Amino acid sequence: MRIETTHRVPFPLADVLAWHDRPGAVVRLTPPGLGGVEDPAAGGLRVGRVVSARLGPSILPNPVRPRWVLRHREHEVEADAGRFVDQQIHGPWRDWRHEHHFAADDHGTLVRDAVDLELPRRLESIAGPVRSQVRRLLAFRDRQLREDLHFHVRYADTPRRTIAITGSSGLIGTQLAALLETGGHTVRRVVREASVRPDEIAWDPQAGALDPADLEGVDVVVNLAGRSIATRWTDGVRHEIRSSRIHGTALIARTLAGMSDGPTALVQASAIGFYGPRRPGELLTEADPGGEGVLADLVRDWERAAHAAREAGIRTVSLRTGLALSDGGGPLQPQLPLFLAGLGGRLTDPEAMTSWITLDDVVRAFAHAALNADVDGPINAVGPQPVSAREFARTLGAVLHRPALVPVPGFGPRLLLGSDAADELVRTDQNVSDARLEASGYEATHRTLETALRHVLRR
Repeated sequence: MRIETTHRVPFPLADVLAWHDRPGAVVRLTPPGLGGVEDPAAGGLRVGRVVSARLGPSILPNPVRPRWVLRHREHEVEADAGRFVDQQIHGPWRDWRHEHHFAADDHGTLVRDAVDLELPRRLESIAGPVRSQVRRLLAFRDRQLREDLHFHVRYADTPRRTIAITGSSGLIGTQLAALLETGGHTVRRVVREASVRPDEIAWDPQAGALDPADLEGVDVVVNLAGRSIATRWTDGVRHEIRSSRIHGTALIARTLAGMSDGPTALVQASAIGFYGPRRPGELLTEADPGGEGVLADLVRDWERAAHAAREAGIRTVSLRTGLALSDGGGPLQPQLPLFLAGLGGRLTDPEAMTSWITLDDVVRAFAHAALNADVDGPINAVGPQPVSAREFARTLGAVLHRPALVPVPGFGPRLLLGSDAADELVRTDQNVSDARLEASGYEATHRTLETALRHVLRR
């Protein structure tokens, strides 16, 4: 079958081609729930380049995620046009050939995609749904391209930065590194490996090992490291969650504070858990002293661990992220099977408020904090329109064309997470303000929950 689409991107041809030719482009064009690129630091459109990916969300083990390998077969650039072709050399299809064509016009760049796809015989009966999914993917790529270019244009006059990122292999870190790289910035991934590549930095937060010499030439450090909290909180897990955040942050802060000519900014991950799980009827701003609970205490200490950097005069930002919506992980992904089966519903009290943000918007918020020297202190990274639990379920059901009538029984999250984690991660009521983030010059791309979910779920 052949699938063709044409979109106009309101940016010059040279900018569109440069974006595609940089590291990170394939990552930004691949929805996290659809697959993950195996070498996200690689880039380029040159003939012969091989791109490999694992299909399916990263929460699944690699043995059950099919490997898809493509090779760039053709690449041409002219004064007013450009094209490249990638073709499957290993993967789920009998054949796949994707021609990307770009042409300048008076209103920007016309992007034409032509996909020639041959299904395995056992899948020929679902050709219609496959065609629809490919069209949705191409529409997602169009939105992602124009939204990322819009972000980069806002920072076109900012000098290109070198940015070190811990937690760069996580859901947010992978996308943040890719976004920065497509904007022409240099990313150095901070990894827990003894042997590293030239563009990587080794560290061991538990052993307190981070060589200041490895941070020479780095402008900004973004610290995203930390064990996932979306699990059962046994005593051992609680210790890991805490130590993975406190020790790593304190190590980075001490290291930066001791450098005479080191990075000038530390952008630190944080969370709206700072405010406590249930604050009904309150509008929560950065001026709030914080709430009570396991997460509130953790986040308070997490932010405090960065104080050595601030006291040394280093610009220090704590981004208190809300529920990051993605089909590849986070709080939305576990709900999708229930909703798709027609069994979805609200998770907590109907009027309890949910402060959400899309994965792409939270990634752009981190990039904004890294590149904008005026951003400082705690910042809530949430969308502009929090919604009630009832409205969240209703909107998700409408986007998926499924009912959302039956509340999820309280014992469900407790069975999955345990009572303590379910109490602080699921039974939440937090109406968090994004006013300070917006006042800093940040522009949210997905301003309503429906728009957000349609982008994230490619609907």
